[in-house]
Amino acid sequence: MGFFDRLSRLLRANANAALGSVEDPGKILDQSVADMQADLVKLRTAVATAIASQKRIQNQAEQSEAQSKTWYERAELALKDGKEDLARQALSQRKTYQDTANTLNAQLSSQAVQVEALKKSLLDLEGKIAQAKTKKDMLKARSQAAQAQEQLQSAVSGLGTNSAMAAFDQMEEKVLQQEARSQAAAELAGVNLESQFAALESGNDVDDELAALRNKLQGTPAPTALPAPDAPMPKLEPVKPAVVDAELEDLKRSIDKL
Repeated sequence: MGFFDRLSRLLRANANAALGSVEDPGKILDQSVADMQADLVKLRTAVATAIASQKRIQNQAEQSEAQSKTWYERAELALKDGKEDLARQALSQRKTYQDTANTLNAQLSSQAVQVEALKKSLLDLEGKIAQAKTKKDMLKARSQAAQAQEQLQSAVSGLGTNSAMAAFDQMEEKVLQQEARSQAAAELAGVNLESQFAALESGNDVDDELAALRNKLQGTPAPTALPAPDAPMPKLEPVKPAVVDAELEDLKRSIDKL
C-alpha cells in the first residue's frame, strides 16, 4: 500500500469522524424529510406534465379521427355525384388523418403507461414521506432521550472525582465517626456508673459478712430463745424521748461522715 493511499484513507477517516461528531440527528432528520418533500414536488410536477401531454395527444388523436371521418364522408358524397377524382382526393386526405390518428393513439397508449407508473411512484413516495414524518418525531424523541441519558451518566460518573463530592463524603465519614465515639463514650459512662453502684452494693454485703464473721470469731453469745406462747409478756419500760433523740443525732453524724 502506497504512502499516498494511506494518507488519503487517513484523511477520509478523520473527515468522517469529524463530520459524525458534529452531526445533529434531529437536524439531519428534518433535512431528510425536507429533501423528500422537494422530491415529491418534482415528482408531482412530472406527473402533471405527463398527464397534460396525455390529454394533448388524446385531443390530437380525436381531432385526427374526426377529420378522417369527415374526409370519408366527403369521398362518399363526391362518388355519389360521379366525381371519382374528387372522391379519390378526399380518400387520400382521409388516409393522412387516419394515419396521424393511429400514430397518436399508439403514443397515447405508451403515455398512459408512463402516467400510471408516475402516479404509482407518487403514491409510494407520499406514503414513505408520511412514514418518515412519523418516524422522524419518534427518532428525534429517542435521540433527545439518549442525549439526556448520556449527559446524566457523564454527570454521575464525574461525581466520584469531583472535589466537592469528595469533601462531602469526607465530612459524612467524619460525622459518622463522631457519632460512633459519642455512642461509645455514653456506653462506657453507663458501664462505669453501673460498676460503681455494683461495687457499692457488694461492698455493703462484704462489710456485713465481715462483721458477722468477726462476731462469730469473738464468741458472740447465742441468741436468746423466744418465750413460750402462753408465758406472760415481760413488762416493757417506756422509752424516753431524750434517748431516742440522742440516738437519732448519732445516726445522722455517722451518715454525714460516710
